[in-house]
Amino acid sequence: MNDDRHRRSAGEGNVVPVPPAPTERSKPSRESQRGLDWFIFFLADVQTGFGPFIAVYLTTQKWTQVEIGFVLSIGGIIGLLGQMPGGAVVDAARSERLVAGLAVATIGCAALAYALWPIFPVVTAAAILHALASCVLGPAIAAISLGLVGPFAIGERLGRNARFASLGNGSAAALMGASGYLLSSQSVFFVTFFLTIPTMLALARIRGQEINVAQAHGALSEDGDDTKTADKEATSVLHLLRQRPLLIFAGGVLLFQLANAAMLPLMAGVVTTRSPQWASVLIAACIIVPQAIVALTSPSVGRKAQVWGRRPLLLLAFAALATRGLLFAVVRDPYVLVLVQVFDGITAAVLSVMVPLIVADVAYGSGHFNLAQGIVGTATGIGASLSTVLAGYISDIFGSSVAFIGLAGIAALGLTVIWAFMPETRRTEV
Repeated sequence: MNDDRHRRSAGEGNVVPVPPAPTERSKPSRESQRGLDWFIFFLADVQTGFGPFIAVYLTTQKWTQVEIGFVLSIGGIIGLLGQMPGGAVVDAARSERLVAGLAVATIGCAALAYALWPIFPVVTAAAILHALASCVLGPAIAAISLGLVGPFAIGERLGRNARFASLGNGSAAALMGASGYLLSSQSVFFVTFFLTIPTMLALARIRGQEINVAQAHGALSEDGDDTKTADKEATSVLHLLRQRPLLIFAGGVLLFQLANAAMLPLMAGVVTTRSPQWASVLIAACIIVPQAIVALTSPSVGRKAQVWGRRPLLLLAFAALATRGLLFAVVRDPYVLVLVQVFDGITAAVLSVMVPLIVADVAYGSGHFNLAQGIVGTATGIGASLSTVLAGYISDIFGSSVAFIGLAGIAALGLTVIWAFMPETRRTEV
């Protein structure tokens, strides 16, 4: 059995090698689990401060739309190009907590720079630093999670991650909005800076000795021995890049984001046209409804993924996305559109868990779990970037209904790809 574990990786078929049984290492302490929960919660708060508030703040500082667009674009480009290098950095690190801590500190400094020196060179540098730090934070969180609980319990842990991230996003949106309204748009970035303090304190509660370093990188580790790894071929980057399930999944995620990213902005434009007086309230409701569903259902998604397998839930997410696009095309009542956002909650709950979970399955034994996350993250960024351009072009020429139908068609194509080509990656006994 041990030799077989060393020879094979999860991407080589539907029946895959089994990691060490959960009883072979002690469970992480409650303190570490709670520390990770609150780290994710406060980090979501911190990251929310860099959303649309940047454009609002820079506008009040007399920036032109061209200058604002340049800063936002350069941050987006760095974020896209840095996905794979960011994952590789986390794979190479011996302490994911240190990487995460440095990234949070960098983001805090970037927020302070926005607030104190809103001049072009400083803001541009801050945007680049924020983007680079964000590229390692996602992989670092997934690596800490995998290193703490191991591959058998990672599904439920990822569900908890998604729940606390959703709760953090919702509370932060309210806090930032209130700060901007009651104080000033500049105060949002001071709040963001001060939120890095509880974020770092929560990170410090995670006990470093409970994180299995080899396991956090997706390498083989038995009986708590971090030095055991698979053979050189199985741990090479080229071997990882040849994993058919990883490439199929990355392609499916690209199609998913190509269909998904433009739906809410396009729908926001439709709602503003049909009900301008209530547009802000309705759009806010359209954001809150999916977040609430993610917070309520994500842990259950993680548990069901281990019972049902990954494919059924992945197919459910694509089907929900296609249905949402079709309903946006035919529904005219702005208030009913809010109800349609229930389908967005379903897709968000599933994908927030499935992406790192399937990557962990496929990359198991390679030692390049976080690089594999970067590959899928790059596909996510490409799909999201093209989505708004494609949907906007179709909407301008043929109308919003045709654009929504087109996005639904892309989601249906992704559903077909997953159904026809994506193998089940859940580990089973061999």
